[in-house]
Amino acid sequence: MFWRYLVASCRVILFFVVASPALGAQLFVGAASTDITPGKPVPLRGQFHLRISTGVETPLTANVVAVESCDGEQSLDQVVIVSCDVVAIPTEVLQLVREKVKLRLTDLDPTKIFLAGTHTHTAPEFMPGQWILPSEGVMPAEEYQQFFSNQVADAISEAWRNREPGSVTWGLSHAIVAYNRRAVYADGSAMMYGATNLPNFRGLEGYEDHDIGVLFFWNQPGKLMAMAVNISCPSQEVESRSAINADYWHPVRVGLRQRYGSDLCVLGLIGAAGDQSPHLMYRKAADERMRRLRGLDRLDEIARRIVAAVDDAYATVKDDRHADALLIHQVETIPLPMRLVNEAECAEAKANCEAAAETIKKDPKAADREYHKMLWYQATVDRFERQKTEPNPILETELHIIRIGDAVVCTNQFELFTDYGIRIKGRSKAEQTFVVQLVGPGTYLPTDRAVRGGHYSAIVHSNHVGPEGGQILVDKTVELIDSMWATDK
Repeated sequence: MFWRYLVASCRVILFFVVASPALGAQLFVGAASTDITPGKPVPLRGQFHLRISTGVETPLTANVVAVESCDGEQSLDQVVIVSCDVVAIPTEVLQLVREKVKLRLTDLDPTKIFLAGTHTHTAPEFMPGQWILPSEGVMPAEEYQQFFSNQVADAISEAWRNREPGSVTWGLSHAIVAYNRRAVYADGSAMMYGATNLPNFRGLEGYEDHDIGVLFFWNQPGKLMAMAVNISCPSQEVESRSAINADYWHPVRVGLRQRYGSDLCVLGLIGAAGDQSPHLMYRKAADERMRRLRGLDRLDEIARRIVAAVDDAYATVKDDRHADALLIHQVETIPLPMRLVNEAECAEAKANCEAAAETIKKDPKAADREYHKMLWYQATVDRFERQKTEPNPILETELHIIRIGDAVVCTNQFELFTDYGIRIKGRSKAEQTFVVQLVGPGTYLPTDRAVRGGHYSAIVHSNHVGPEGGQILVDKTVELIDSMWATDK
């Protein structure tokens, strides 16, 4: 009984030590950027038809900020945030990066590293077997995985080794970048990128979150080293091209570096935006006229809005810096119920698989547009078959909850519909909440309303987890956030 009491008492003491600002605590900050552009043609991810890259329009980069809180020689907590110009982060790739970092660094906990994709659709395919590729002249996914993981592990090592006493603050502004891309019609149906100029158009399905949240990081002499910009909009304005392109994040980084220094590290973090896009859904003519009169293309126009919002936030918060901000980083893997496949959905998937296979059989060149789609539908059939022996399947997903001062960063692996991000922000005890999606392999996570409306992104083939799991994700995220404020007065 005594030992149980002693252990329980120690746990309580440990909680208060971790959750309370330590006397003399100091933040240490490091930053680095690296080029993750492949050196030869690659298959691009983000469409259902095969695209082999035809060139490089802008470089792809991975941008790193490493933060540690120390009390003298004692490390209190750590976080390494990596923003990557890719669609999403497969679990296998995250593990490769963590393993390589572990070989390079002994004083960094690899589990405190997370990678987030910006969701550009003009970046390399990570996963083998997704396309039928030419036998020569194209970098396979396995080779790009190794190149990417080496580059990112080196950048993490550089940022970690170069960390120095620094400070942080957080700011909020706004810019119209995202449009909800699901149009709703009089019969209750919905369609991604559906026409809005029809008599039966009844509105857009959900919220648009126009927050631009920014974390600013300085070194001790007062130089701005890095900023993490949180926008609830995937970077897919030029998604249909066949050239490598970082999408709107490239002109954003150029614009911010012109203002704040050529070596500024800019992390692009995508907020909950599974039903969002930068593509115009309405007021198109007026918007395009203003763009033409400014002499900007769409990417530059988006960047103009984001840079102006960052400038606004910076001017407001630049003197509110915190060198001793409390840093708490909790990593937790939670089970979510998977969306079940019913018999009708399985039958539809089988029919589509068979049709695609027959088309390829008649015309092998059709594989460029049919093979990936066939795999997509086959995954649904496979799920249905697994349900026969595993009727309540779960998906285990890793969450990161990071308190930095009075702000919090919370992550998820999905293309999370914006409603869920609003639920988290609305309930969070943090002064400012940064929701970051695509910290993992992706797949859409739709709302109940979206599932009822149907169409791509809300049908079972698009989802591993459905609305039930989405609400569990929200509740658990809020619980973890609020626990970090449990001892605050």
